[in-house]
Amino acid sequence: MAQVDIQSSRSFKDLDLNFTIHPVRKDINTHKNEYAIINSVKNLILTNHYERPFRPQIGSSIRRLLFENIDTIIAAQLERAVVETIENFEPRAQVNQINAIADPDNNGYKLRLEFFVINSVDPITINFFLERIR
Repeated sequence: MAQVDIQSSRSFKDLDLNFTIHPVRKDINTHKNEYAIINSVKNLILTNHYERPFRPQIGSSIRRLLFENIDTIIAAQLERAVVETIENFEPRAQVNQINAIADPDNNGYKLRLEFFVINSVDPITINFFLERIR
């Protein structure tokens, strides 16, 4: 009996949230595949609960954690909050590793997030520096 391997390759496409116009098509630019998911993950992490109209549950509790004392306990809570947010609201990404390092000299946290996109074998790494805004 012959064996047939079927590979489903999905492509992902999201709008550019800066709403820049493509010079030729005169349409809003889009982000494709990995770049679309990277932007989605960044937006989820940096969005606070109740910021999105009609979808108050979307977001994370990271801003609340940034106003606590900067130490390793809050860094661990920050890691859990990021993983929970991505697992709940971004089905296209699967977290592989996350490291939050407290940086009290700069009043923030260095966050290194590594995740896999569905149907991809290469991990994607994002580095953030999370700090209080006000």
